[in-house]
Amino acid sequence: MISTNGRKNVRRTHEIAPDEIFLDSSNLLDRNERQFEARVVRPVAPRAIAGIGIVFAMILVLFSGRAFNLEVIRGAAYADISRTNRLDRSVIFATRGIIFDRAGRELAWNDTSSYTPGVASDEVLDTSQASLEKFAKRRYTGLPGLSHILGFIRYPKADASGVWWREEYAGVSGVELAFNDALGGINGSSMTETDARGKIQQQNIILHPENGRDITLSIDAQLQSKLYTLLSAHATRQGFQSAVAVIMDVETGELLALTSFPEYDNVAFTEGDSAAIMEVSASERAPLLNRAIAGLYAPGSIVKPIFAVAALAEKIISPETQILSTGAITVPNPYDPSKPSVFRDWTVHGLVDMRTAIAVSSDEYFYTIGGGYGAQKGLGIAKLDEYSRRFGLGEPTGIAILGEESGIIPTPEWKEQVFGPDDPWRIGNTYHTAIGQYGFQVTPIQAVRFTSAIANGGKLLVPQLIASSTPQYTDLQISDEYLQIVREGMRLAVTSTRSDATVKSLNMSGIQIAAKTGTAE
Repeated sequence: MISTNGRKNVRRTHEIAPDEIFLDSSNLLDRNERQFEARVVRPVAPRAIAGIGIVFAMILVLFSGRAFNLEVIRGAAYADISRTNRLDRSVIFATRGIIFDRAGRELAWNDTSSYTPGVASDEVLDTSQASLEKFAKRRYTGLPGLSHILGFIRYPKADASGVWWREEYAGVSGVELAFNDALGGINGSSMTETDARGKIQQQNIILHPENGRDITLSIDAQLQSKLYTLLSAHATRQGFQSAVAVIMDVETGELLALTSFPEYDNVAFTEGDSAAIMEVSASERAPLLNRAIAGLYAPGSIVKPIFAVAALAEKIISPETQILSTGAITVPNPYDPSKPSVFRDWTVHGLVDMRTAIAVSSDEYFYTIGGGYGAQKGLGIAKLDEYSRRFGLGEPTGIAILGEESGIIPTPEWKEQVFGPDDPWRIGNTYHTAIGQYGFQVTPIQAVRFTSAIANGGKLLVPQLIASSTPQYTDLQISDEYLQIVREGMRLAVTSTRSDATVKSLNMSGIQIAAKTGTAE
């Protein structure tokens, strides 16, 4: 640098000359790394390093002081606060699925008017009953005749301290029990932190609930309700204690109506109405019994079509062969010849072939093909048992509702078990079995099932409660020729002009009905 007084004054400067910058730029362009040795590097000032150190030291002192304050000076106080805070798990109840009938009518649904779905059950820690019921209430249709098919549930329950000892809706009977897993869904949960005063500090959902699935039944609610109304009115007029009716699609197995009289109030059972529950439980009419699946009845003559099919399949008799009905058959008594055994028909029918025997329900005809009489060979008890089981008797039908009874088919083994070895099987026992008596017991759903198999050509269907279910059945491997003969006999029971035809009252224009009566004795 040149001074103004003409003297050369050389002094240290911190400025960088432009030629040095140009020199570095040319070095960068030529990528000659050796020339970087000529760069001027400005060192970090010691004062700056000292400043940074001071800042870090101050931060360290600040954090250390804060930690000392929390751990030593106020540690006991914070420990007390920590001990008084609570971290609780709360249930978020899944919404139960809705039950619809085949036409989309709601039969069972949820009342959420006093409950917000997705809110934790213990969001407000209040032990009053109102606060403990943090779930949707179940509601049922007011249509009569549906309580047995729908069933009822039990609600979640909490103790006085708010601890839930039952966290699920529990199906108890009917569809509510049969499809409980699908309807129930999966509960969620949240964690709630509260202070000593019970005030919520924070709440986090840790598992969202999965709501239950809706289901659509094969049942037509209006049809079933009307059927129940007619059934109950008729039973009351006749002085009957109970009655049952079932309607099933003979091709698919879908149940359109399944009702039992008397019924019970499933709302009262769901709500835990003690007075109503005690009244129903004490009733001699057993309103809780679903007679369609658990009522056991002597089938009487409704099993005669099964044994007619058996006689044809086993070549015991031809459909045209006639048997004379005189009103009774007499069998010698080997223990006391002076007192022969007499097995009576309900009336004198004269000569009857198979179709006519079914139409007039001739007991003598079925005594003969069942156990044999005179020159006519009979099926025998082993074949009666075999074909009864082949048509689904003596075992559950497979309907989804729980509580189904299997029924009883009389056999020598059954008799020995019930009456002991000193009372052997006799021909009269076979005769009575052939007309559906003598310990024979079936459920109404079994009767509907085997009758459907005769109607549909030999498919023994599993009764279905869910709409549009894929039909499930067992092929009976019986010639439809034999089944057709039986169908004609059942149709003749309606259309025959004979005075002893059994179901002439069902002969209506525009509707073709085939039927078989049965009387329990």
